[in-house]
Amino acid sequence: MFNYILGLFSNDLAIDLGTASTLIYVKGKGIVSNEPSVVAVKKDGKGKRVLAVGKEAKAMLGRTPGNIAAIRPLKDGVIADFEVTEEMLKYFIAKVHNRRLLVRPRIIIGVPSGITQVEKRAVRESAYSAGAAEVYLIEEPMAAAIGAGLPITEPSGNMIVDIGGGTSEIAVISLAGIVQSKSIRIGGDKLDEVIVQYIKRKYNLSIGTGVAEIIKMTLGLPMPDEKNQKLEIKGSNLITGIPTTLEIESGEIREALNEPINQLIEAVKHVLEITPPELAADLVDKGIVLAGGGALLKNLDRILREETQLPVTIADEPLHCVVKGAGKVLDEIKLLREVTIPS
Repeated sequence: MFNYILGLFSNDLAIDLGTASTLIYVKGKGIVSNEPSVVAVKKDGKGKRVLAVGKEAKAMLGRTPGNIAAIRPLKDGVIADFEVTEEMLKYFIAKVHNRRLLVRPRIIIGVPSGITQVEKRAVRESAYSAGAAEVYLIEEPMAAAIGAGLPITEPSGNMIVDIGGGTSEIAVISLAGIVQSKSIRIGGDKLDEVIVQYIKRKYNLSIGTGVAEIIKMTLGLPMPDEKNQKLEIKGSNLITGIPTTLEIESGEIREALNEPINQLIEAVKHVLEITPPELAADLVDKGIVLAGGGALLKNLDRILREETQLPVTIADEPLHCVVKGAGKVLDEIKLLREVTIPS
C-alpha cells in the first residue's frame, strides 16, 4: 500500500547529465530544467558546503575568493567529484518536484558509450543517493538518435554524431542496438581550451573559457570562400597584467581548431570504415545526423559533408536530443527494456 501511495507522488525523470549542462525532462511535462553543471562550494573547518548550483554557480566561475570554489563535477562526460554530483542531482530533482518530500522518481540517465563499469556504478549511486526509486542508464548516442527522430528500431543503418561538452559520441544504430561506436574526449570544453591556449600563445593575452566560448560560437569554422569576420575580445595582458582589448579574425580560430576538428573527422571516418557494408549502404542515402551543442558550430556540417561525401544534417534542437530521447524511452516500457544498459 505504501509503495502504491509513493507511486502516486512519483514523477519519472529523464536526465542528460552533461559536462557542460544538466537537462531534465519530466514525464508528461517535457524539458523543465536546463542549467549549467556547476556547483559553488564553500570550504571551511566543517568541510564543503554547497552555496549555489546551476546558473548562479556558473556566474561565479573564475570570480570566487579563496575559500569558495565553483566546481564542474563532471569531466569528459563522467563523474569526477561524486559528492558534489550527488548534491547537484539532489538540488535539480528537488527543484523540478517543487521540493515535495514524498517523491521517489524513476530516473533514466544518458551516459557516454565508452563508460566503464566503475563510472556506471558512480552514476547509479549518485542518482539513488539523490532520491531515485529506480535508475536506468542509456548510452547518449542511442538517446540522441531517438531524440532526433531516427527510426532506430528498424533494420537499417542510422548514424548519429553527438558532440557534447566533454565528449563526442559517434554511433551507427540498427534494430535498437549500437552496431559500431566510438567515444572521443573532444567536445565543446576542449575547443574552448584550445582557443584559450592559442590566444595566450599568439597574443600573450589571458582569456576565460566564457570568452573562448563566445569566440567559438560567433566565428565558428569559416570556409575559404567566406569573408573573414572580426571580433573584439577582452582579456588580461600576460606581460603587463593590464586588462586589454584585442581584435581577432575568424581565420585564426579555424587555424586554432584544426587539430581537434580533424580528430573528430578521423573518428567519424573510423566508425564508417568498420560499419558492415549493408548498413554503410543505407548511410549513402540517409547520411549523418549531428546532435549536441557542437552541432551548432558554424560550418561543421559542411566540413563533415566534404570529408565523408555523405549527406550531413543537423537535428532539430540539437542541444535537447539526448534528454528528449531519454524522455521518450521513459514513456515506452518495451523500448526501455531494449535500449537501456543492463545493470
